[in-house]
Amino acid sequence: MMMRKDAKVRQTTMNTTTPIQRKMDQAIELLERRFLERSELIRLLMLGMMSGENALLIGPPGTAKSQLARSVAQLFGSEHWFEYLLTRFTTPDEIFGPVSLQQLKLDHYVRKTEGYLPNAQFAFLDEIFKANSAILNALLSILNERLYFNGREREEVPLQFLMAASNELPEDDEQLSALYDRFLFRYEVHYLQQASSYERMFSLPSGPLPVVFSLYDMKDIQAAAKQVTIPEALIYFLYRIKQDMEAKDYVLSDRRWSKIAGVWRTSAALHGREQVTIWDTVFTPHMLWDLPEDLPVMRELFEQQFTQMLKTELENELPLQRLQQTADKWKEKESELHAFQFKKEVGAKLGKEAVERNGQLLEACRAELEETAKDLRNRLIQWEKREHDLGAYVLEKNRLIHNVEKYTVKYSYLRIEGERILQQLQKTYRTIFDKDIAGAEYDFTL
Repeated sequence: MMMRKDAKVRQTTMNTTTPIQRKMDQAIELLERRFLERSELIRLLMLGMMSGENALLIGPPGTAKSQLARSVAQLFGSEHWFEYLLTRFTTPDEIFGPVSLQQLKLDHYVRKTEGYLPNAQFAFLDEIFKANSAILNALLSILNERLYFNGREREEVPLQFLMAASNELPEDDEQLSALYDRFLFRYEVHYLQQASSYERMFSLPSGPLPVVFSLYDMKDIQAAAKQVTIPEALIYFLYRIKQDMEAKDYVLSDRRWSKIAGVWRTSAALHGREQVTIWDTVFTPHMLWDLPEDLPVMRELFEQQFTQMLKTELENELPLQRLQQTADKWKEKESELHAFQFKKEVGAKLGKEAVERNGQLLEACRAELEETAKDLRNRLIQWEKREHDLGAYVLEKNRLIHNVEKYTVKYSYLRIEGERILQQLQKTYRTIFDKDIAGAEYDFTL
Protein backbone atom coordinates (compact mmCIF):
# COMPACT_ATOMS: atom_id res chain seq x y z
CA MET A 1 0.00 0.00 0.00
CA MET A 2 1.34 3.46 -0.93
CA MET A 3 2.27 5.80 1.90
CA ARG A 4 1.00 9.34 1.66
CA LYS A 5 3.63 11.93 0.70
CA ASP A 6 3.29 13.91 3.93
CA ALA A 7 3.50 10.67 5.94
CA LYS A 8 6.81 9.89 4.24
CA VAL A 9 8.08 13.36 5.04
CA ARG A 10 7.11 12.99 8.69
CA GLN A 11 8.82 9.63 8.85
CA THR A 12 12.12 11.20 7.80
CA THR A 13 12.04 13.54 10.81
CA MET A 14 11.50 10.81 13.42
CA ASN A 15 15.19 10.33 14.15
CA THR A 16 15.53 13.92 15.37
CA THR A 17 12.40 14.17 17.52
CA THR A 18 12.33 14.80 21.26
CA PRO A 19 10.05 12.82 23.63
CA ILE A 20 7.43 15.60 23.75
CA GLN A 21 7.44 15.85 19.97
CA ARG A 22 6.90 12.11 19.65
CA LYS A 23 3.96 12.40 22.03
CA MET A 24 2.54 15.24 19.94
CA ASP A 25 2.90 13.15 16.78
CA GLN A 26 1.18 10.20 18.45
CA ALA A 27 -1.66 12.37 19.76
CA ILE A 28 -2.23 13.97 16.37
CA GLU A 29 -2.26 10.59 14.64
CA LEU A 30 -4.77 9.17 17.14
CA LEU A 31 -7.09 12.13 16.75
CA GLU A 32 -6.83 12.26 12.95
CA ARG A 33 -8.01 8.65 12.74
CA ARG A 34 -11.25 9.67 14.47
CA PHE A 35 -11.87 13.19 13.27
CA LEU A 36 -11.82 13.60 9.51
CA GLU A 37 -10.97 16.90 7.83
CA ARG A 38 -9.85 18.30 11.19
CA SER A 39 -6.07 18.17 10.76
CA GLU A 40 -5.50 21.90 11.16
CA LEU A 41 -7.93 22.15 14.08
CA ILE A 42 -6.30 19.22 15.90
CA ARG A 43 -2.88 20.84 15.65
CA LEU A 44 -4.30 24.16 16.74
CA LEU A 45 -5.79 22.51 19.84
CA MET A 46 -2.47 20.82 20.62
CA LEU A 47 -0.75 24.20 20.52
CA GLY A 48 -3.54 25.74 22.59
CA MET A 49 -3.26 23.06 25.27
CA MET A 50 0.48 23.39 25.55
CA SER A 51 0.13 27.19 25.70
CA GLY A 52 -2.52 26.99 28.40
CA GLU A 53 -4.83 29.16 26.28
CA ASN A 54 -8.56 28.75 25.71
CA ALA A 55 -10.09 27.66 22.39
CA LEU A 56 -13.50 28.42 20.93
CA LEU A 57 -15.15 26.40 18.16
CA ILE A 58 -17.89 28.01 16.12
CA GLY A 59 -20.10 25.75 14.06
CA PRO A 60 -23.45 24.02 13.63
CA PRO A 61 -24.58 21.06 15.75
CA GLY A 62 -23.28 17.66 14.73
CA THR A 63 -19.74 18.67 13.80
CA ALA A 64 -18.17 16.58 16.62
CA LYS A 65 -17.08 19.57 18.69
CA SER A 66 -17.89 18.00 22.07
CA GLN A 67 -16.55 14.61 20.99
CA LEU A 68 -13.27 16.20 19.96
CA ALA A 69 -13.02 18.01 23.31
CA ARG A 70 -13.54 14.77 25.23
CA SER A 71 -10.96 12.98 23.10
CA VAL A 72 -8.37 15.69 23.67
CA ALA A 73 -8.95 15.41 27.43
CA GLN A 74 -8.59 11.61 27.29
CA LEU A 75 -5.03 12.05 26.03
CA PHE A 76 -4.22 13.44 29.48
CA GLY A 77 -6.50 11.10 31.41
CA SER A 78 -10.02 12.31 32.15
CA GLU A 79 -10.19 12.18 35.95
CA HIS A 80 -10.16 15.99 36.16
CA TRP A 81 -12.57 16.65 33.29
CA PHE A 82 -15.69 18.82 33.39
CA GLU A 83 -18.22 19.47 30.65
CA TYR A 84 -21.61 21.11 30.51
CA LEU A 85 -24.20 22.33 28.03
CA LEU A 86 -25.17 25.86 29.03
CA THR A 87 -28.61 27.38 28.60
CA ARG A 88 -30.06 30.66 29.81
CA PHE A 89 -31.59 28.70 32.67
CA THR A 90 -28.30 27.15 33.85
CA THR A 91 -27.55 28.09 37.45
CA PRO A 92 -24.14 28.77 39.04
CA ASP A 93 -24.64 25.64 41.18
CA GLU A 94 -24.48 23.49 38.06
CA ILE A 95 -21.14 24.95 36.95
CA PHE A 96 -19.32 25.93 40.13
CA GLY A 97 -20.86 23.51 42.63
CA PRO A 98 -23.59 23.76 45.29
CA VAL A 99 -23.40 26.08 48.26
CA SER A 100 -22.06 24.33 51.36
CA LEU A 101 -24.92 24.16 53.86
CA GLN A 102 -22.48 23.51 56.65
CA GLN A 103 -20.56 26.70 55.88
CA LEU A 104 -23.77 28.60 55.35
CA LYS A 105 -24.75 27.88 58.97
CA LEU A 106 -21.57 29.72 59.91
CA ASP A 107 -22.56 32.69 57.70
CA HIS A 108 -19.98 31.70 55.07
CA TYR A 109 -21.20 31.60 51.47
CA VAL A 110 -18.86 28.94 50.05
CA ARG A 111 -19.40 26.48 47.22
CA LYS A 112 -18.34 22.84 47.22
CA THR A 113 -16.34 22.86 43.98
CA GLU A 114 -15.14 19.25 43.96
CA GLY A 115 -16.16 17.73 40.63
CA TYR A 116 -17.12 21.07 39.11
CA LEU A 117 -15.40 23.62 36.85
CA PRO A 118 -13.24 25.33 39.54
CA ASN A 119 -11.71 21.93 40.30
CA ALA A 120 -11.19 20.76 36.70
CA GLN A 121 -7.95 20.70 34.72
CA PHE A 122 -9.70 20.26 31.35
CA ALA A 123 -13.16 21.53 30.54
CA PHE A 124 -15.66 21.85 27.72
CA LEU A 125 -18.54 24.31 27.82
CA ASP A 126 -21.08 23.96 25.03
CA GLU A 127 -23.19 26.94 23.95
CA ILE A 128 -21.10 29.15 26.18
CA PHE A 129 -22.66 32.43 25.07
CA LYS A 130 -26.01 31.34 26.48
CA ALA A 131 -24.61 31.68 30.01
CA ASN A 132 -26.34 34.20 32.26
CA SER A 133 -24.58 37.12 33.95
CA ALA A 134 -24.08 35.28 37.27
CA ILE A 135 -22.07 32.59 35.49
CA LEU A 136 -20.31 35.01 33.15
CA ASN A 137 -18.80 37.08 35.95
CA ALA A 138 -17.10 34.02 37.45
CA LEU A 139 -16.03 32.68 34.06
CA LEU A 140 -14.12 35.85 33.18
CA SER A 141 -11.63 35.47 36.04
CA ILE A 142 -11.37 31.68 35.58
CA LEU A 143 -10.58 32.00 31.87
CA ASN A 144 -8.09 34.82 32.15
CA GLU A 145 -6.44 34.78 35.58
CA ARG A 146 -7.28 31.15 36.47
CA LEU A 147 -8.93 32.45 39.65
CA TYR A 148 -12.29 31.63 41.19
CA PHE A 149 -13.83 33.85 43.85
CA ASN A 150 -15.48 31.38 46.22
CA GLY A 151 -17.30 33.54 48.69
CA ARG A 152 -14.69 35.83 50.18
CA GLU A 153 -11.84 33.50 49.22
CA ARG A 154 -9.83 33.87 46.03
CA GLU A 155 -8.91 30.37 44.87
CA GLU A 156 -6.45 29.43 42.15
CA VAL A 157 -8.04 26.95 39.76
CA PRO A 158 -6.01 24.07 38.24
CA LEU A 159 -7.55 24.63 34.80
CA GLN A 160 -5.04 23.90 32.05
CA PHE A 161 -7.23 24.13 28.98
CA LEU A 162 -10.82 25.09 28.35
CA MET A 163 -12.53 24.47 25.06
CA ALA A 164 -15.90 26.04 24.39
CA ALA A 165 -18.33 25.76 21.51
CA SER A 166 -21.18 27.78 20.14
CA ASN A 167 -23.55 27.61 17.18
CA GLU A 168 -23.45 31.38 16.94
CA LEU A 169 -21.32 34.37 17.84
CA PRO A 170 -22.10 36.52 20.90
CA GLU A 171 -24.53 39.39 20.55
CA ASP A 172 -23.45 42.99 21.05
CA ASP A 173 -23.21 42.67 24.81
CA GLU A 174 -20.34 44.02 26.93
CA GLN A 175 -20.07 40.93 29.14
CA LEU A 176 -20.24 38.54 26.22
CA SER A 177 -17.63 40.58 24.33
CA ALA A 178 -15.31 40.36 27.35
CA LEU A 179 -15.88 36.60 27.50
CA TYR A 180 -15.25 36.27 23.75
CA ASP A 181 -11.95 38.11 24.09
CA ARG A 182 -10.76 35.46 26.58
CA PHE A 183 -10.64 32.86 23.79
CA LEU A 184 -7.34 33.35 21.99
CA PHE A 185 -7.81 30.43 19.60
CA ARG A 186 -10.90 30.54 17.41
CA TYR A 187 -11.91 28.10 14.73
CA GLU A 188 -14.97 27.70 12.52
CA VAL A 189 -15.99 24.05 12.13
CA HIS A 190 -17.91 22.86 9.08
CA TYR A 191 -19.60 19.64 8.08
CA LEU A 192 -17.49 17.12 6.16
CA GLN A 193 -16.91 18.06 2.54
CA GLN A 194 -15.00 15.23 0.87
CA ALA A 195 -16.57 12.03 -0.47
CA SER A 196 -13.66 9.99 0.93
CA SER A 197 -14.54 11.24 4.42
CA TYR A 198 -18.07 9.90 4.12
CA GLU A 199 -16.69 6.55 3.02
CA ARG A 200 -14.49 6.37 6.13
CA MET A 201 -17.02 7.89 8.53
CA PHE A 202 -18.80 4.56 9.11
CA SER A 203 -15.67 2.66 10.12
CA LEU A 204 -13.94 5.09 12.48
CA PRO A 205 -12.45 3.80 15.78
CA SER A 206 -14.64 4.54 18.78
CA GLY A 207 -12.92 3.01 21.82
CA PRO A 208 -11.26 5.07 24.55
CA LEU A 209 -8.00 6.80 23.68
CA PRO A 210 -4.79 5.94 25.52
CA VAL A 211 -3.19 8.43 27.89
CA VAL A 212 -0.36 10.03 25.92
CA PHE A 213 0.56 13.12 27.94
CA SER A 214 1.08 13.88 31.61
CA LEU A 215 0.40 17.24 33.18
CA TYR A 216 4.17 17.54 33.67
CA ASP A 217 4.54 17.69 29.88
CA MET A 218 2.43 20.84 29.76
CA LYS A 219 4.09 22.41 32.77
CA ASP A 220 7.58 21.66 31.43
CA ILE A 221 6.78 23.25 28.07
CA GLN A 222 5.18 26.29 29.67
CA ALA A 223 8.20 26.72 31.96
CA ALA A 224 10.54 26.44 28.97
CA ALA A 225 8.41 28.93 27.01
CA LYS A 226 9.00 31.59 29.66
CA GLN A 227 12.72 31.40 28.91
CA VAL A 228 12.26 31.81 25.15
CA THR A 229 13.11 35.23 23.71
CA ILE A 230 11.48 37.00 20.79
CA PRO A 231 13.96 38.75 18.47
CA GLU A 232 13.36 42.37 17.62
CA ALA A 233 12.66 41.52 13.98
CA LEU A 234 9.68 39.36 14.97
CA ILE A 235 8.36 41.97 17.40
CA TYR A 236 8.36 44.39 14.49
CA PHE A 237 6.79 41.67 12.31
CA LEU A 238 3.88 41.47 14.78
CA TYR A 239 3.63 45.26 14.88
CA ARG A 240 3.40 45.42 11.08
CA ILE A 241 0.50 42.95 11.16
CA LYS A 242 -1.15 45.17 13.78
CA GLN A 243 -0.67 48.22 11.55
CA ASP A 244 -2.05 46.39 8.49
CA MET A 245 -5.10 45.30 10.46
CA GLU A 246 -5.77 48.76 11.85
CA ALA A 247 -5.51 50.20 8.34
CA LYS A 248 -8.52 47.99 7.54
CA ASP A 249 -10.29 48.94 10.80
CA TYR A 250 -9.56 45.69 12.66
CA VAL A 251 -8.51 46.22 16.28
CA LEU A 252 -7.29 43.71 18.88
CA SER A 253 -6.83 44.25 22.60
CA ASP A 254 -3.28 44.54 23.98
CA ARG A 255 -4.01 41.36 25.97
CA ARG A 256 -4.51 39.38 22.77
CA TRP A 257 -1.29 40.68 21.19
CA SER A 258 0.62 39.71 24.32
CA LYS A 259 -0.95 36.24 24.36
CA ILE A 260 -0.11 35.73 20.67
CA ALA A 261 3.54 36.34 21.50
CA GLY A 262 3.19 33.81 24.34
CA VAL A 263 1.93 31.16 21.92
CA TRP A 264 4.93 31.84 19.68
CA ARG A 265 7.18 31.17 22.66
CA THR A 266 5.36 27.90 23.35
CA SER A 267 5.83 26.79 19.76
CA ALA A 268 9.55 27.56 20.00
CA ALA A 269 9.80 25.59 23.27
CA LEU A 270 8.02 22.61 21.68
CA HIS A 271 10.68 22.61 18.97
CA GLY A 272 13.58 22.95 21.38
CA ARG A 273 14.42 26.53 20.45
CA GLU A 274 15.54 29.28 22.79
CA GLN A 275 14.38 31.97 20.41
CA VAL A 276 11.19 32.42 18.37
CA THR A 277 11.51 32.08 14.59
CA ILE A 278 9.11 32.96 11.80
CA TRP A 279 8.04 29.29 11.78
CA ASP A 280 6.50 29.64 15.23
CA THR A 281 3.99 32.17 13.89
CA VAL A 282 2.14 30.04 11.31
CA PHE A 283 -1.12 29.66 13.31
CA THR A 284 -1.40 33.40 14.03
CA PRO A 285 -4.40 34.09 11.71
CA HIS A 286 -6.61 31.93 13.95
CA MET A 287 -5.82 34.27 16.84
CA LEU A 288 -6.70 37.46 14.96
CA TRP A 289 -10.30 37.28 13.75
CA ASP A 290 -13.51 38.30 15.48
CA LEU A 291 -15.89 37.14 12.74
CA PRO A 292 -15.28 33.92 10.77
CA GLU A 293 -15.65 35.80 7.50
CA ASP A 294 -12.65 37.94 8.51
CA LEU A 295 -10.28 34.94 8.49
CA PRO A 296 -9.41 35.20 4.75
CA VAL A 297 -8.45 38.85 5.29
CA MET A 298 -6.32 37.95 8.32
CA ARG A 299 -4.62 35.19 6.34
CA GLU A 300 -3.84 37.53 3.47
CA LEU A 301 -2.37 40.20 5.75
CA PHE A 302 -0.36 37.58 7.63
CA GLU A 303 0.93 35.79 4.53
CA GLN A 304 2.20 39.04 3.02
CA GLN A 305 4.28 39.78 6.09
CA PHE A 306 5.29 36.12 6.52
CA THR A 307 6.65 35.88 2.97
CA GLN A 308 8.56 39.15 3.37
CA MET A 309 9.99 37.96 6.70
CA LEU A 310 10.96 34.63 5.16
CA LYS A 311 12.82 36.48 2.42
CA THR A 312 14.70 38.48 5.04
CA GLU A 313 15.64 35.37 7.03
CA LEU A 314 16.94 33.66 3.87
CA GLU A 315 19.01 36.62 2.69
CA ASN A 316 22.25 34.77 3.46
CA GLU A 317 21.27 31.89 1.19
CA LEU A 318 19.44 33.80 -1.54
CA PRO A 319 19.95 37.57 -1.14
CA LEU A 320 17.18 38.59 -3.53
CA GLN A 321 17.05 42.21 -2.41
CA ARG A 322 20.77 42.80 -3.00
CA LEU A 323 20.72 40.92 -6.28
CA GLN A 324 17.71 42.89 -7.51
CA GLN A 325 19.42 46.18 -6.64
CA THR A 326 22.45 45.17 -8.74
CA ALA A 327 20.24 44.12 -11.66
CA ASP A 328 18.25 47.37 -11.52
CA LYS A 329 21.37 49.52 -11.25
CA TRP A 330 22.81 48.28 -14.53
CA LYS A 331 19.40 48.10 -16.20
CA GLU A 332 19.14 51.88 -15.69
CA LYS A 333 22.52 52.39 -17.38
CA GLU A 334 21.82 49.88 -20.17
CA SER A 335 20.83 52.45 -22.81
CA GLU A 336 23.76 54.74 -22.00
CA LEU A 337 26.36 51.94 -22.15
CA HIS A 338 24.81 50.33 -25.23
CA ALA A 339 24.95 53.71 -27.04
CA PHE A 340 28.61 54.13 -26.06
CA GLN A 341 29.44 50.65 -27.42
CA PHE A 342 27.62 51.42 -30.66
CA LYS A 343 29.39 54.76 -31.14
CA LYS A 344 32.75 53.08 -30.64
CA GLU A 345 31.94 50.44 -33.23
CA VAL A 346 30.88 52.94 -35.90
CA GLY A 347 33.86 55.20 -35.18
CA ALA A 348 31.91 58.18 -33.91
CA LYS A 349 33.93 61.01 -32.40
CA LEU A 350 33.94 60.87 -28.61
CA GLY A 351 35.60 63.20 -26.17
CA LYS A 352 38.54 61.87 -24.18
CA GLU A 353 36.77 62.44 -20.88
CA ALA A 354 33.61 60.66 -22.09
CA VAL A 355 35.65 57.73 -23.39
CA GLU A 356 37.51 57.37 -20.11
CA ARG A 357 34.41 57.74 -17.94
CA ASN A 358 32.26 55.35 -19.99
CA GLY A 359 35.13 52.89 -20.37
CA GLN A 360 35.54 52.62 -16.61
CA LEU A 361 31.79 52.31 -16.19
CA LEU A 362 31.70 49.61 -18.87
CA GLU A 363 34.38 47.53 -17.16
CA ALA A 364 32.67 47.91 -13.78
CA CYS A 365 29.43 46.80 -15.40
CA ARG A 366 31.07 43.79 -17.02
CA ALA A 367 32.76 42.67 -13.80
CA GLU A 368 29.71 43.14 -11.56
CA LEU A 369 27.22 41.54 -13.96
CA GLU A 370 29.48 38.52 -14.50
CA GLU A 371 30.24 38.06 -10.82
CA THR A 372 26.62 38.55 -9.73
CA ALA A 373 25.15 36.28 -12.42
CA LYS A 374 27.61 33.43 -11.70
CA ASP A 375 27.02 33.74 -7.96
CA LEU A 376 23.23 33.74 -8.41
CA ARG A 377 23.37 30.79 -10.80
CA ASN A 378 25.32 28.72 -8.25
CA ARG A 379 22.94 29.69 -5.45
CA LEU A 380 19.93 28.68 -7.55
CA ILE A 381 21.44 25.28 -8.30
CA GLN A 382 22.02 24.69 -4.59
CA TRP A 383 18.48 25.91 -3.88
CA GLU A 384 17.05 23.38 -6.35
CA LYS A 385 18.84 20.54 -4.57
CA ARG A 386 17.34 21.68 -1.29
CA GLU A 387 13.84 21.74 -2.78
CA HIS A 388 13.94 17.95 -3.20
CA ASP A 389 13.68 17.55 0.59
CA LEU A 390 11.83 20.73 1.51
CA GLY A 391 8.96 18.89 3.17
CA ALA A 392 11.22 17.41 5.84
CA TYR A 393 12.95 20.79 6.24
CA VAL A 394 9.63 22.59 6.85
CA LEU A 395 8.50 19.99 9.39
CA GLU A 396 11.75 20.34 11.30
CA LYS A 397 10.94 24.03 11.59
CA ASN A 398 7.38 23.37 12.78
CA ARG A 399 6.09 19.80 12.99
CA LEU A 400 2.53 21.03 13.69
CA ILE A 401 2.17 22.24 10.10
CA HIS A 402 -0.36 20.04 8.32
CA ASN A 403 -0.26 21.54 4.80
CA VAL A 404 3.48 21.29 4.17
CA GLU A 405 3.06 21.94 0.43
CA LYS A 406 1.80 25.47 1.14
CA TYR A 407 5.20 26.35 2.59
CA THR A 408 7.35 24.43 0.13
CA VAL A 409 5.65 26.47 -2.60
CA LYS A 410 6.91 29.63 -0.91
CA TYR A 411 10.46 28.37 -1.45
CA SER A 412 9.67 27.67 -5.09
CA TYR A 413 8.40 31.23 -5.47
CA LEU A 414 11.65 32.56 -4.05
CA ARG A 415 13.61 30.43 -6.55
CA ILE A 416 11.43 31.71 -9.40
CA GLU A 417 12.09 35.27 -8.29
CA GLY A 418 15.80 34.50 -8.28
CA GLU A 419 15.52 33.04 -11.79
CA ARG A 420 13.79 36.21 -12.98
CA ILE A 421 16.66 38.32 -11.61
CA LEU A 422 19.18 36.05 -13.33
CA GLN A 423 17.35 36.49 -16.64
CA GLN A 424 17.43 40.26 -16.15
CA LEU A 425 21.17 40.18 -15.48
CA GLN A 426 21.80 38.03 -18.55
CA LYS A 427 19.60 40.21 -20.78
CA THR A 428 21.32 43.43 -19.70
CA TYR A 429 24.76 41.86 -20.31
CA ARG A 430 23.69 40.59 -23.72
CA THR A 431 22.35 44.00 -24.74
CA ILE A 432 25.51 45.84 -23.72
CA PHE A 433 28.20 43.33 -24.71
CA ASP A 434 26.36 41.38 -27.41
CA LYS A 435 27.22 37.97 -25.89
CA ASP A 436 26.22 35.67 -23.06
CA ILE A 437 27.87 35.56 -19.66
CA ALA A 438 30.29 32.64 -19.58
CA GLY A 439 29.68 30.38 -16.56
CA ALA A 440 26.16 31.68 -15.89
CA GLU A 441 24.28 29.10 -17.96
CA TYR A 442 21.10 27.92 -16.25
CA ASP A 443 18.22 25.64 -17.24
CA PHE A 444 15.11 27.77 -16.69
CA THR A 445 12.81 24.89 -17.64
CA LEU A 446 13.34 23.07 -14.28
